[in-house]
Amino acid sequence: MISGSPPDSTPSHHHFSLKRPCILLTNDDGVNSEGLWAAYDALFEWADVVVCAPATQQSAVGRSLSIFEPLRVNTVSRGDITAYAVGGKPTDSVILALFALGVKPDLVVSGINIGENLSYEAITTSGTVGAALEAANHGYPAVAFSLQIEDQKEKFDDARHLADRFSESKGVVRDVIRKILEKGFPSFTHVMNVNIPSIITGGYEITHLAEHLFITGVEKRLDPRGKPYYWINGPLVTDAPEGTDVHAIHKGNISITPITLDCTAYAGTDDLKRLFSLE
Repeated sequence: MISGSPPDSTPSHHHFSLKRPCILLTNDDGVNSEGLWAAYDALFEWADVVVCAPATQQSAVGRSLSIFEPLRVNTVSRGDITAYAVGGKPTDSVILALFALGVKPDLVVSGINIGENLSYEAITTSGTVGAALEAANHGYPAVAFSLQIEDQKEKFDDARHLADRFSESKGVVRDVIRKILEKGFPSFTHVMNVNIPSIITGGYEITHLAEHLFITGVEKRLDPRGKPYYWINGPLVTDAPEGTDVHAIHKGNISITPITLDCTAYAGTDDLKRLFSLE
């Protein structure tokens, strides 16, 4: 199914023992998302998987935290599996799993998100990536998985019709996580952002972030009383420079982008020194 394996990672900050690993599984689509449970199916046979995810849909909340209201955790069942449903954001779910529920994972997996998370835009707004970044902030290596969708309304439809695509995606999740556990997490990387095309026609491609995922627009409408309201919308970018995550997905490749928590623009420090006469 998957060809063109990515190159071996460089010596890693995180090495894993041969014992059965513990994986914390979360997302931003909510604890009942078909994507979350597809990831669970990919992992549970050879890992101890703890599911702790938002109780409801929390897409596009980024790395926001609930600091002005209390958080509640309920248990929910899916067959004979018990999961934790958090009445908050994806980052809340990670924090409560680590610091309230006592989960000590070897690795954190976020996803499978229904909808791609590509470019500068998605990295800063995605709750899926936000959860992974939160885990990394506390010292846990993390991987975010997202599945490209053909129509944006699929994001909010019944996702069971995506069963065929989840079948392929499960294979990707299984393969990527096995590689990490066998070879170690790549150095200088806090989060691996993995985007899976709706139809895989190629192999893995190591990418960097494109600038945009959407061509942003605003649609003005009128309510029944004639007062305006607005929808932020816009079509997806259909092409981007070669080597970017957006370009890879449109080629049918599985995009893997290394992400770091350090947002410092090191290349800009010399200009700043000149600006403030510090040279």
